[in-house]
Order: sequence, then structure tokens, then C-alpha cells
Amino acid sequence: MNANAIQARLHSLFPTEADIPAECRILAPLHQRAILLNGEMQIWKGETRPVHSPVALRAADGSLTHVELGSFPVTGTAEADAAIAAAVAAYDNGRGQWPTMSVADRIACVENFTNQIVTRRREIVNLIMWEIGKSLADSEKEFDRTIDYIKATIAELKNLDNANSRFQIVDGTIAQIRRSPLGIVLCMGPYNYPMNETFTTLIPALIMGNVVLFKPPRFGVLLYYPMLEAFRSAFPAGAINIVYGQGSVVVPHIMSSGKVNVLALIGTSKVADQLKKAHPKTNRLRAVLGLEAKNAAIILPDADIELTVKECIAGSLSFNGQRCTAIKMILVHQAIADQFLRRFSEEIGKLKIGMPWEKGVTITPLPEMAKVSYMNECIDDAVAKGAKVLNENGGASVETLFYPAVVFPVKDGMKLYREEQFGPVIPVAPFEDIETALDYVISSDHGQQVSIFGTDPDQIAHLVDPLVNQVCRVNLNAQCQRSPDVFPFAGRKDSAEGTLSVHDALRSFSIRTMVAAKQTEASKKLLDSIVLGNKSNFVNTRFIL
Repeated sequence: MNANAIQARLHSLFPTEADIPAECRILAPLHQRAILLNGEMQIWKGETRPVHSPVALRAADGSLTHVELGSFPVTGTAEADAAIAAAVAAYDNGRGQWPTMSVADRIACVENFTNQIVTRRREIVNLIMWEIGKSLADSEKEFDRTIDYIKATIAELKNLDNANSRFQIVDGTIAQIRRSPLGIVLCMGPYNYPMNETFTTLIPALIMGNVVLFKPPRFGVLLYYPMLEAFRSAFPAGAINIVYGQGSVVVPHIMSSGKVNVLALIGTSKVADQLKKAHPKTNRLRAVLGLEAKNAAIILPDADIELTVKECIAGSLSFNGQRCTAIKMILVHQAIADQFLRRFSEEIGKLKIGMPWEKGVTITPLPEMAKVSYMNECIDDAVAKGAKVLNENGGASVETLFYPAVVFPVKDGMKLYREEQFGPVIPVAPFEDIETALDYVISSDHGQQVSIFGTDPDQIAHLVDPLVNQVCRVNLNAQCQRSPDVFPFAGRKDSAEGTLSVHDALRSFSIRTMVAAKQTEASKKLLDSIVLGNKSNFVNTRFIL
């Protein structure tokens, strides 16, 4: 298909207003003016920022206009200070209602919140789809997976607390060891999974008794509006406060206050480094970070081509490749490079490109125009240095629709070789010596995951042993991914700090704390009186069902 033809085809994929299914339409722009602060919905009368969808409507004359979804408050440092003050008061040096509440009661609050947002599922899913261009099917999966994550977190906390509901006696000391909150958590999630990734830090932080300052992602702000009332009514005043405004202004301001005890960020290492430095007492700051990655797929000469192609398609292009766990570099043995690239390009040509609500769609509009420009920069840079776009129509774009591009051969010195492209451009590099592929991973600034495709157990074992010391997950004949959520999700080098999973997240946002006494009759009577009289939410032997 020539350039004009593919441009016309991509242009035609944008809908007219009549093309949008009734159940997916935005009936009216959602202009948010409420801010949740200290348990109250405060009306904002200041500056607001419009929100436009990556989906554009095609008019009768062929012009494209991006759909207006609404607007949200652009607050400043004064509102950030008010949020900090509300959080400090709610935590009250560990004496507040939320941090001193029993685990069972905190669980009940989270269950109340969950039940409320489930009733708004359709509205929230629709906003995810329209705000970031994620397919309807994947938007539904994101919501449902988040609910499953919350339920799994509750179940894990019950197990954890029940296991700690007994006393230990060692060397004449009676002790009860439980986990207590760390303080105030600043929570920021990413735009690619604006609900799920955010809640994998926000929910465990809250349920462990921390007070949360929450800054929504830059794309995916409005989807939280239907949750504001649930946050307000399910939790005590000040337990969660939502911060809006320009992130580069309000977030460093919050960090510089020194009031934040935990930075929970899913973003980039550059931003994480800047925010850490803004804190006046970094030794008091704990960081839980999910950062960028340049996950590689290593394809060995005996790999099952059809399986490898299938997994690499899903791994590199699910949600347009906008996942930290996406395969962002393919290293293929020279012996099968031609065969793999031919089949890989053929399968990309079969992918459905279109609007998010279309059944079976894979490639959808990108959330920002700047990403399209960056994809083009990466391709132009590679081509200028000797690479080619192998697949038909690769790199063609109209507005936010970008056709996936397979770029080969990519080599050191090209942007695509080391930079995380975070979009539908797939760099491929050949290798002859397996040490070349191994050295690529070793020399990378990132260390999240890698995928190995092959069938020789000796060769795979030879690769696995060094790779587990470079990345935190080695996938055998499968794409890189986060799930299941019960498995640890971590990274080395610049890819992460701390470990997230249902199990690990509860520990990341808490610390082991103990109450101890000498093993004397007086101590036994004192502890009996506290426990039998239900006088303490910490010192108790209650069992949560």
C-alpha cells in the first residue's frame, strides 16, 4: 500500500459521531470541580485544564477534532500545603483514627470502598477507554483485575495478621510482633495503567494504616472522579487526599516539606531521582518505585518460530507497546532472523487497527501527539544509521494512530538500541554469538525482565544462571509480563526499588513493630488484662475471618 493509500486508510478509521456505539458515548463533558481534601468535597473555582481524548471525530469535510472529555482543577502549592496539613493531622504522629484502627476495621473500610466503585464500573471503564485510548476489552480487564487485586490484598492481610495474633516467649521475654504503618505516603501511578498500577501501591499503603496523598497520572485524571465519593465516605477524614495541578510544581513542593515518609511512584528513574533529592531528610524516606525498562527477547536458533512470533507480538504490541513490561528489544540469532522477521511482519499485518471500542482491536490511538513525534524520531534516526522498516506500512501515522514499525537491523548508537521507546516501534538486532545477546542485557541500565525463546535445555540453562543476576524475572518461551499479581514484581538497576506483589506490597508499606515485656507474673497479668479486655488494637489475639 503506497503512502497516500495508508494515510487515507488511517484517516478513515477515525469515526464520525454516528459511528460510536451508544453504550460507549460520552454524553456530556465531565467538568470536575470537586477536590477531596480532609474528608470534604471542596469546590474549586480556580484554573482548570481541559481533557481531550486521543480519539478524534471525523467531520463531513474530513477534518479531525479530538473529543472533549471534560476538565479538572489545576491546583497550586497552596492546595498542596492544605493536603499535606490534612494528612499530617490525620496521621497525628501515629495517634490518628486511621493508623490506630484495628486491622479488621481497616479491611471493612477498604471493602466498603470496593463495593462502591464496583457499582460505577461501566462509567470508570468508559473513562479509561476514552482518556488513554485503551481498548474496551483491556479497559474492562484493568478494572476487573484491580478489584481482584484488592480482594487478594485483603485476604493476604488477614493471613498476615492472623499469623501475628499470638505471643512469642524467647529467653524470658514475652513479645507480640505485628506490622505498623510508616506514615504519610505520596502515591503516583502511570497513565498506561492509570487504575491498576496506581491501586497496587495505593491500596496496600492505605490498608496498612498509612495516610495517602494521591496525585493522579497526567492522562487518566477524570476516571477518578466517579470514585471521589467512595474515597470520602469509606475512609476517615484525611486518610486520603487527592492532589491535582502541574506535577513538576506541586510534587517537588510536597517532597520538600519533609512530611512524606514513603514515595510510591510508577514512572521514570529521572523523576524518582529528582523527587528523592527534593526531600530534606532522605534517610527517613522509603521509596517503592516501578520505573522504566528495556526488556529484551532473546531468540535462539532452535526456537519454535510460531510460538515465538505469537509471544513477541503480544509482548511488544499489547496496548500499543505502552507497558513497562513490554518487550522493547528483540535479539534474534542470525540463523533464523530472516524466517522470524518474515513471519513477525506478516502477523503484524493481520493486527486490527482502529478505535478502542471495536471488537478484536489491537492498535488504538496513542494518548499524546508527542509520542507519535518521538516514534518518528526513533525510526528516522535508525534509518539514517543503516536500518530499515521491514513491514508494510510500518511507521505510517495520522494524528494519534500509529502503524507498528519493525526496524532492522538495530545497532549500538541508534536511539532504539538503548532508549525505552514505550510505543509501537519494535527494534530487532541480529546476533551470532550468544555472548552478544547476554552482554546486551548485562550492559543495560535496566534490569526488569527478559524472555528467552528456545528448546535446548543446556543452552537455556547456560543463559538463565547469569540472567537471574541481571533481571528479576526470566520468562521461558513466553512474553514479559507482570501477572499473576501474587508473584513478585521487581527490577534491578534503574528499573525499580522495592518489590510489589500482593504479599510484598503489604510489607513495603509497613514495618515490623513489637511490644515486649519480661516474662514475669506481673507482665502476664498486665497483658491478660489488655487482651481479655480488648483494650488495644495492636496487642490482641483476635482472629479475622
